Amino acid sequence: MSAQATPSAAPLAGPVPSRRHSLRRPDPVALLALPAFAYLAAAYGWPLLVLLGRSLSGPDGVSLAPFAQFLSDPFSWRVIGNTVRTALLVTLVCLLAGYPAAVALARARGAVQGLLLLSVILPLSVGVVVKAYAWQIVLRRDGVVSQALVGLGIWDAPQRLLFTEAGLVIGAANVFLPFMILPVYSVIRQIDPRLGEAAATLGASPLRRFLAVTLPLTLPGIVSGIAFVFSLAVSMYVVPSLVIGDRYQTLATLTGRAFLFLRDEQLGSTTAVLLLAVALAVVVGSTALARRLGGGQS
Repeated sequence: MSAQATPSAAPLAGPVPSRRHSLRRPDPVALLALPAFAYLAAAYGWPLLVLLGRSLSGPDGVSLAPFAQFLSDPFSWRVIGNTVRTALLVTLVCLLAGYPAAVALARARGAVQGLLLLSVILPLSVGVVVKAYAWQIVLRRDGVVSQALVGLGIWDAPQRLLFTEAGLVIGAANVFLPFMILPVYSVIRQIDPRLGEAAATLGASPLRRFLAVTLPLTLPGIVSGIAFVFSLAVSMYVVPSLVIGDRYQTLATLTGRAFLFLRDEQLGSTTAVLLLAVALAVVVGSTALARRLGGGQS
């Protein structure tokens, strides 16, 4: 018998994918964002570049002399201190008032939740100028706030809150409060309520459940709300102009004064760039922190 030769089994090798096909192709849906990016580049990016160029223009070309001259003046540091301090106070007031409101909004159900959500969103449709003029009436010596504090026994006699830093913080916090409530509310809605129930079955008190479960899980929303409110409060112009006046200068009001009254484009550009740098630092830092918190909880 002749032995039948069996072909040797060679390993099957599939087609080698080319490097060109292995690269990820861009999503065609991303092209839908091009009109928005083009609009932002033309209406926002280009003016910022012009502003930056004017702030760096010196007698001999590009120079940091305008920034050095501005920062060498003690009045400038007082203005920067006013800007940062007011923004921090407004953010703190919004956080203390907005966090409980966000918790109540997330735990409400049915028509009550819809009514609460409407009460948060509806004030956004009212212009900032209208709100600022309304706070001028409220913060007067015979206004609602002064009369309420006298009625509660906190003040012996009516006092004026208008044209004071406290009045500015109160009025600005009222304007920016929804920007703190909504991010925290969106995060609380995603928390599984069974986590709190599980902690309760293990003997955790309500305070312990809040500190160990609710608060850590809502940190991304808190960071986002702080970034929103601080970036808006640090650059507000209308509210300080109408509530406290020109004697309390911030970077935003000094920028407007330099362009509108002093006709000093270089000073206005310098203060505007510094204001933009402060706002960008807060936004970039909060974004990195929110990503780190989100990654640590995933």
